[in-house]
Amino acid sequence: MRTFFSIMSLMTLLFSGSPAAMAQSAPQASDLAELTWLTENDPAAALQTVDAALSEASGDTAADPRLIFDLNNLKADLLIRLGKQTEAAELLIGLAKYAIRHRNTLDVDPAPILATAAALFETQGNYRQAGQALTAKLEEQRDGGQGGAVLALTLEELARLSDLLSKPEDAQNYRTAAAKARDHTPVGPSRSDDKGFRAVDVYYATDRARTGKAEPSEFYGYGRGQLELGVATVTIPVDHTPGQVESPSIWRLEFGPSPAKHVVLQSVTPVETDVFYTQLQAEFDGTEKTEAFVFVHGYNVRFDQATKRAAQIAYDMEYGGVPIVYSWPSHGSTYSYVADTAVVQLSARRLSHFLDDLVDRSGATTIHIVAHSMGNRALTEALELMALRRGVQAGDPPVLGQVLFAAPDVDAGLFAEMIPTFRPLAQRLTLYASESDWALVTSRKLHGDAPRAGQGGEDTLAVPMIDSIDMSALGEDMLAHSYFADDANALADMMALFWQNAAPMLRCGLIEDRASQEAIPVWRYEPGSCFDQHLIDVLAMLRRLNVTSPEDIQAALAKTIQDAELRANLESVVMRIAGQ
Repeated sequence: MRTFFSIMSLMTLLFSGSPAAMAQSAPQASDLAELTWLTENDPAAALQTVDAALSEASGDTAADPRLIFDLNNLKADLLIRLGKQTEAAELLIGLAKYAIRHRNTLDVDPAPILATAAALFETQGNYRQAGQALTAKLEEQRDGGQGGAVLALTLEELARLSDLLSKPEDAQNYRTAAAKARDHTPVGPSRSDDKGFRAVDVYYATDRARTGKAEPSEFYGYGRGQLELGVATVTIPVDHTPGQVESPSIWRLEFGPSPAKHVVLQSVTPVETDVFYTQLQAEFDGTEKTEAFVFVHGYNVRFDQATKRAAQIAYDMEYGGVPIVYSWPSHGSTYSYVADTAVVQLSARRLSHFLDDLVDRSGATTIHIVAHSMGNRALTEALELMALRRGVQAGDPPVLGQVLFAAPDVDAGLFAEMIPTFRPLAQRLTLYASESDWALVTSRKLHGDAPRAGQGGEDTLAVPMIDSIDMSALGEDMLAHSYFADDANALADMMALFWQNAAPMLRCGLIEDRASQEAIPVWRYEPGSCFDQHLIDVLAMLRRLNVTSPEDIQAALAKTIQDAELRANLESVVMRIAGQ
């Protein structure tokens, strides 16, 4: 069956050891489209295909857990379509356990999986197993630091199942516990670290459709909806490791959420447009820095993941402005690449209007934008439309601050053609690329070997009007596709841009690697020379104090850094960034 070999070829891409090896066996977009077609039109054939793929993958010790998870998730969906509800429920229980074992790799909340399993068991009249699934769900929600209102919903479901099982005493106990959970004060928007965590409010815009589910991690799905605005609260532990989005471990919580060990999406609150901008403007009251940054996520990212990533970037940079995420309807699945490419362009038009409104109504005097992977398809088109509507010309005052294209999964030729149109919108354009980025190598093969704008090494794009930075040194595996947020060195470089609009030759760790035939420089990042986290802390402090003069920089460093050698090294780096 041809689709089986297409999946195997895709797995080879994800499991093999180098971009060169991947280039030999890449699938075509039509292969992935065929799997999508089979899933929708011939679920029995699709199920055979997925079973064969899983059977072969089970013997591969290098198999990526993300693909294994997605294939099993697809299998469960196919079983449901074929009316095999009990088999699907049992598979989902196993899948939830798999998600627990691979928390840090998958960043998947097992609770919704367990909820689906419980619902399937109930449809078959198996109330006992439904209750077991809901009990496991409740434990996950407690361990994940979810608020009382979320816990109460699960407790009420357990009470209802207890009634069906003719266990009135258990039902009453669950209802009493639900009432206590609802009365518990939820995590608020305070940024205090008294409880071992800090809450980060992330403003959001999304054209995802709501799922109708109460859990924050499942509030928005992958269906297309209309543009909706709101505020999400993410909690981050104070001992958080920069660059990481920690997932919960198994540790016991009662009704009081205390997410001091992992990053948790605590709440999602949609608001009307006028309220959104009124609240956003209020964020800048009494502050000198009226600044925000917008994060546009890439392929294979759910709403909750995008929101947590935006919060992590803001937290790790000790960002003094307001983080905003634009979340388009990515399926959040490795096998849905084709579906994601189809929807991202529609989102580009909505993103364009949102950015216009943000400039005109947010109250922010500086708005930076960071787009990742396929999200750059939405951003480049949005910026082009925005520039054309505004009629901007070279030399016009920029309406945006820094615009960073991280690992853009965009045709390199198209990207280069679009730059002159939207260049006047921003203070500076920066391209982060990598030759170690497996996802972009895969995308290149899916697009008929057309170069992608985010590929580095000898393929690093060198065109006028944009600074091209080869970040290949920061990663050699699948995680390299998120190097811009997973590495403190990359975050420090972003901070230098946000602080001083510093040109590449002034920033730490950037070396002019080569020049194109048109004498356009390409920069290469060399990690290990920038004191990474120390530099982030110093730049955050200087931004917070609004310090830019040499005298004030020296005075601030003298007050805060006791180690004379470290202070001298950081002073040299910071002075160069400041153009001194």
